[in-house]
Amino acid sequence: MRRMILLAMVVWLLAAPGQTLAQSIDGLWDQAQAPEIPQINVVQANPASTALLVLDIEELTCNAARRPRCLDTVPRIAELIRRAREAGLPVVYSLTPKMTPILDLVVPKKSEPIVASSVDKFWDTDLEKILQDLGVDTVIVTGTAAHGAVLHTATAAGFRGLKVLLPVDCLSAADLYTEQATVQLLLTGPGTRRVISLTRSDLITIQ
Repeated sequence: MRRMILLAMVVWLLAAPGQTLAQSIDGLWDQAQAPEIPQINVVQANPASTALLVLDIEELTCNAARRPRCLDTVPRIAELIRRAREAGLPVVYSLTPKMTPILDLVVPKKSEPIVASSVDKFWDTDLEKILQDLGVDTVIVTGTAAHGAVLHTATAAGFRGLKVLLPVDCLSAADLYTEQATVQLLLTGPGTRRVISLTRSDLITIQ
């Protein structure tokens, strides 16, 4: 089969001597255009079937030197946590493998679960079982890094049939481009495009 494919490619190249292969991405880098600004939606979260995930808001990853934009998200995440707790919506935390302290403004209660893993928080943790035991079919994903824990955990949630609510004001990376790229990947990626809703923390109704 491989020989047949190679032969077909050779025949195509010989039959079209005037044609050239398309440039690779590095040769076209400056021609890339940003997609349209995505729609941000008002969403409703049912406390009986939704969990709030707070990913890696710890000293190692969320600080002025490494990721100052993360610090800007912390008050918004804290307010979302407050509203979630008030409505009885469960809050689940994650840490990196280094497990440095969670920032004071979003510190978990003793009863709130914490898992520790690399970028996919389902990997080698009890997160899936925790959510199943809570009867969760929807997760609100917040945290850092956007292209790390947020991207990979949201995708892993989609693979497991969970719906994903993504408040774009509650994710962060070292720069704005990476944050925007993450949102675009989650909005269009095969693992999440059918299950994701883009929103903002102030547009989430919990009831």
